[in-house]
Amino acid sequence: MEPAKPAYLAFDPSTGHMRLDPHEPAFVQNPYPAYRWMHDNARCVFWEDFGLWCLAGFDEANRLFRDKRFGRERPGGYRAAMAATGDRSHLADFDAVEAGSLLELEPPAHTRLRTLVNRAFVSRQVERLRPKIEALASRLIDGFESAGKAELIRDFATPLPAAVIAEMMGLPAESGLQLVAWSNDMVRMYMHKPGRADAERANASARAFADFIRGHAAEKRRQPGDDLLSLLTAAHENGQKLTEDELVSSAILLLNAGHEATVHQAGNAVRTILAQGGDPRRFIETIEAAAATVEECLRLDPPLHMFTRHIYQEAEIAEGVVLKPGDQVGLLLGAANRDPLAFSEPDDFRPGRPDQKNVSFGAGIHFCIGAPLARLELQVALKTLFDRLPSLRLAETPTYSDIYHFHGLERLAVQFDGPSGAV
Repeated sequence: MEPAKPAYLAFDPSTGHMRLDPHEPAFVQNPYPAYRWMHDNARCVFWEDFGLWCLAGFDEANRLFRDKRFGRERPGGYRAAMAATGDRSHLADFDAVEAGSLLELEPPAHTRLRTLVNRAFVSRQVERLRPKIEALASRLIDGFESAGKAELIRDFATPLPAAVIAEMMGLPAESGLQLVAWSNDMVRMYMHKPGRADAERANASARAFADFIRGHAAEKRRQPGDDLLSLLTAAHENGQKLTEDELVSSAILLLNAGHEATVHQAGNAVRTILAQGGDPRRFIETIEAAAATVEECLRLDPPLHMFTRHIYQEAEIAEGVVLKPGDQVGLLLGAANRDPLAFSEPDDFRPGRPDQKNVSFGAGIHFCIGAPLARLELQVALKTLFDRLPSLRLAETPTYSDIYHFHGLERLAVQFDGPSGAV
């Protein structure tokens, strides 16, 4: 039976235009009914609230990620594009960081920067971190196990990836939560219609973050190690690969990307698994089972629901929808991952499904450089958590934050049988 159109969604079939406020509470808490309706009725829509055409299909998103007619770099460059939007003096520090970000560039600049940092994130290098991640996850659980309850976003999902990426960068582990706070302020600028207060907070945090990186980079010049910041600093010192601004932008991007989405995905995954009922350990009995479960969680309820691309050459993205250079297109990753044309029973949780795939990490040259690390962190986090606390259960109905195009929980309050049986 064809899914009903959600009451909060308006669609004009004559123009392909859709009105759907991304802050609508029902959509924030469960965007998937809207996506299901789009799959059957409007796989390519002009989302008026964002002012761009969007694709909801898996094959369409996967193909466009790899199409060189589309990319992340803004036509004319980041600074020129931002200048055209009006006075941004209140965002000078934020823009300085963004202008040199790997995420905002295309080859050859993108190739130069990505090659430099890629070796630290390949699977064989990341796998060496497994014992450290297991130990950190266990220490975090030690901190709340005796209470018989926890708020897992705060107590587990946030500190784990923050500490891991801080250590990889060669920064003090205790700086992790400060990095998270700066990152949270900055990523609000990627959300729908941030306000002036959001912008000023993002700018202040970008300035503080950049100063923090410069200070630690200076220390790495005096006493280098085998960490990522030392690697970036050495590349700056040789005068060939990194400018000072690129060093700062690259370090901040790696730190932000190294935890932001993983925090959301960890919370979403725990919620998904607990919703299945029964003993959660059945999903993580082996390393292989945990890996399959993580892939299904990434598909079913991912942490990022929209990623945009700029158009460099005229392209028809759907029948009758032709985009020109300077336009943008939105790829609806949360919708693509549940496309019934790509997955059987797409709304069901089925680890190890034969049609397992997802676009949660993107594809092509911008495929998430931290994907091996994120996968490992999620596998270890879930296995450690449920092995240690098999009686884990929700203490309250979790709610998602109003942070579209991200998708993650505000809180994840749980309870479990403690060592003495207390809850």
